[in-house]
Amino acid sequence: MARNIKNQKFLQFYRFLNPLTVGSNRHCRSLETLAYEEIRLTPERPKESIAFVLHGLLGSGRNWRSFSRSLASKLASSPSSVGWRMVLVDLRNHGKSVEDKSLGPPHDMVNAARDLANLVTSQGWAWPDVVIGHSMGGKVALQFAESCARGEYGESAALPRQLWVLDSVVGEVSTRESNGEVEKVLQTLQSLPSSVPSRKWLVDHMIKLGFSKSLSEWIGSNLKKSGESETWAFDLQGAVDMFNSYREKSYWSLLEHPPKGLQVAIVRAENSDRWSTDEIQRLETLAAQKRNGSEGIVSVHVLPNSGHWVHVDNPKGLLEIIAPNIECST
Repeated sequence: MARNIKNQKFLQFYRFLNPLTVGSNRHCRSLETLAYEEIRLTPERPKESIAFVLHGLLGSGRNWRSFSRSLASKLASSPSSVGWRMVLVDLRNHGKSVEDKSLGPPHDMVNAARDLANLVTSQGWAWPDVVIGHSMGGKVALQFAESCARGEYGESAALPRQLWVLDSVVGEVSTRESNGEVEKVLQTLQSLPSSVPSRKWLVDHMIKLGFSKSLSEWIGSNLKKSGESETWAFDLQGAVDMFNSYREKSYWSLLEHPPKGLQVAIVRAENSDRWSTDEIQRLETLAAQKRNGSEGIVSVHVLPNSGHWVHVDNPKGLLEIIAPNIECST
């Protein structure tokens, strides 16, 4: 990968699409749209494919920067590559999209997915060929495809060719998930003041409450400087609302009858605690089901040596699963 990046044939750049902005800034912002970051490792081409990358709860697009670079590099090195543009989105209430006050309630999966459609139309882009979503972002991806198929985004909307749903439970989620760890994190954050003395203070506080060091440090990475203290890089109440919607929504019907032309790839982390035995069996049954040409297809992949944080625990293994299958679909 390092050789490809250094090679002059491959140019990596990030662009602001706001015409008032000059330079090679990483994060992009246009009026009343989601914030996003672009990664492109090849010069612009007449034919180019677009992949949206969606983070999980309390995260941001930057969490997926390293993996997206690796994926873009892998795809760019393929002789048959048409050129790829990775769009790392900050979902509503997260990252730099917090600054957009027009993204009002209800903060749910339906509106989070509609934000993606609004981003496409506001920028005049082609509709994404691939949508990759981790955890909560996986359900946003499923909602996006479902709404596209129903014509909710207008006649010009095009269904993605592929969805990659990364360790995201497809159906309703009970507090069984992760033994209620997510709920405990949110409750703890809600009990804290809106600003804290420092990142170190927060990490130490979370560890004292019994959270793991790695989780505590990840929560700390979502702080931003505000005067002499630090505050959240997300809107906590909005994120809580989105998590509640994530728990309540089910997309089993979409997987049982995927629209024609859509490939839904579910990646389950081998060591993830998100899945029940019944859910795993149901997924495998759907993947093994023979379908006629009137419907899309579902596949299931198991990422070895990985917990829920797939892009951190085993990024190489995840790349080896996704890249060849994306190439086959182009």
